Amino acid sequence: MPLAFLTADRAFDEAADDAPPPYDDRDQWRRPYRPGPWRVGAAAILLLLASFVLVSAVIIAAAGGMSGAAVTGALGLAVVASALRLLRMGVWVNATGLRHVRFFLTRTTPWNRVRAVRTAQRPVKWLALPRTVQGQALELVVREGAAEPAVLLTDHNADFLSRTEAFDRAADTVEVWAYEYAPAARG
Repeated sequence: MPLAFLTADRAFDEAADDAPPPYDDRDQWRRPYRPGPWRVGAAAILLLLASFVLVSAVIIAAAGGMSGAAVTGALGLAVVASALRLLRMGVWVNATGLRHVRFFLTRTTPWNRVRAVRTAQRPVKWLALPRTVQGQALELVVREGAAEPAVLLTDHNADFLSRTEAFDRAADTVEVWAYEYAPAARG
C-alpha cells in the first residue's frame, strides 16, 4: 500500500513543481547563512537553564508561595526570550534593505542608503568579548552618516568561529545582495 507522504525514494509530485520554492520570495526577511554552533549551543544551554527555572516556579507555586512563583516564572520567561533573541541575532536581507539584529538593538538600512558592503582585514572581537584578534569583518558603509563603517559579521563571532568557509560564503552572499539592490554599491 503506497503512503501519501514523501519518502526519499519517491519522486516529487508534478503539482508541486509549479509552486515557487519558499526561499524564492525576495520580500521576506532571510538570513543568508545558518546560525553557528556556538550560538546554537549557548541558546540550548539557556533553554536548559530556563526549563529548570520554570520547573522551580511550578514547585514554588505548589508549595503556596505565589509571589515567589510569579517572580521565578517571569525570570524563566526572560531567559527563554533571551535565548530566542540570541538565535535571531545576525544579518538579515530582503529586497528592501539590510537588517542587522543585535541582542538589544535592530537596525534596518534601506538599500538606497548603502554605499558599499565589503570584507576587510581588521582587528575583530572574539565571540563578542573585549579581546580582539586579527580577522576578517564584513563592513557596511552608508551614504550619509557614520564616518566609520558598521561591522555586520566577523569570522570570529558566534556564527563563524573556526568556520572560515562559511564566513566567506555568507559575506559573498550579502555582498551579492548589496550589488543587486544597492545602486551605489555597483559603482
